Amino acid sequence: MKKLFLISVLALTITACGEAVKPDDETTADNTAVGSDAGGATAGGIGSGAGDGGTALEGGKLVSYEKNAINDPNNVLSEKVVYFSYDSNSVGDDYIELVKHHGKYLSFNANASVRLEGHADERGTREYNVALAERRAQSVKQLMLYEGAGNDQISIISYGEEKPVAFGHDDESMSLNRRVEIVY
Repeated sequence: MKKLFLISVLALTITACGEAVKPDDETTADNTAVGSDAGGATAGGIGSGAGDGGTALEGGKLVSYEKNAINDPNNVLSEKVVYFSYDSNSVGDDYIELVKHHGKYLSFNANASVRLEGHADERGTREYNVALAERRAQSVKQLMLYEGAGNDQISIISYGEEKPVAFGHDDESMSLNRRVEIVY
């Protein structure tokens, strides 16, 4: 009898813990769902309403997965650099959606291919930086694969600290060098 009571309490607790959220849905700061019929762009596809083959995002950027979308400066796909925190290979929250859009673009364009170029700042040994830059590129690749990109569409090269974009020794310069560049 006690077991039945405990199972019932456990079942009620689990169901009462919160509202159900579909795995593809995400919520924004104002608790509106992204990925459902709440409007706006989703990582899983193009919403309706823009009439120009894309959906407007914050900042006026569009999302379109048409073949030439990567060359449109008004498309989110025109952004092709993912920056990383110091000594980290985790894609930051600010860049997850961007990487997902690139992955979705690849899934819609089977003939497209991309090279992910991993970079690191000057701190650490050369070998460590090459390995870290490789892990960063692998993290970006994994997110793209989750969005439907094909493994054969993505290649990786690690430059480590060899190709900096900023030559200063300050934090800002180093943060610009911790990146993965998405090259079509």
